[in-house]
Amino acid sequence: MADCYPYRIVTAEGHLTLVWRPGEGDAPDEFAVGGLGELLAFPDPAAVREHCDRTGGELVPEGEATLDLEAVRRWAERPGRGPVPAGLLLDAWNFFDDLSHSLGAGPPLPSRGPVPDSAYEKLFGGVAPEPAPGGGVWTDEETAALRALVRAGLDLWERALHRSGTG
Repeated sequence: MADCYPYRIVTAEGHLTLVWRPGEGDAPDEFAVGGLGELLAFPDPAAVREHCDRTGGELVPEGEATLDLEAVRRWAERPGRGPVPAGLLLDAWNFFDDLSHSLGAGPPLPSRGPVPDSAYEKLFGGVAPEPAPGGGVWTDEETAALRALVRAGLDLWERALHRSGTG
């Protein structure tokens, strides 16, 4: 029996809840998908509970994660419009990575390498990119790599929603 962790997504259209499952061993963490590989997105907690009961999973509601993708989208689309917390961008990066593993098809997220890895480490250390180009400890290349990953992740999210019938 797999544990099911509710993962709430905030968008401009409202809230959806996904079911997140940690990977076992070296397996990646993933979100629940249907038989046709579509992302399962639920409109309310009762639907999540029903899904977990039906699939034999145990719902673990403590510490339910929430990701404000609308705030992430605003940051990606409007450079220089103010700071965004490092934790929010780190959560979004990890969400997009898990989403990519879950769906298994479609264009991948941008490749990892020294510049994106450096950006990830800065987010992990709690250092957010500054709104002004060239400011602070972030290089322009790191900021651009982060923005490219976030934009690709948002595109992946939109495709996943459309494919699931909830977008």
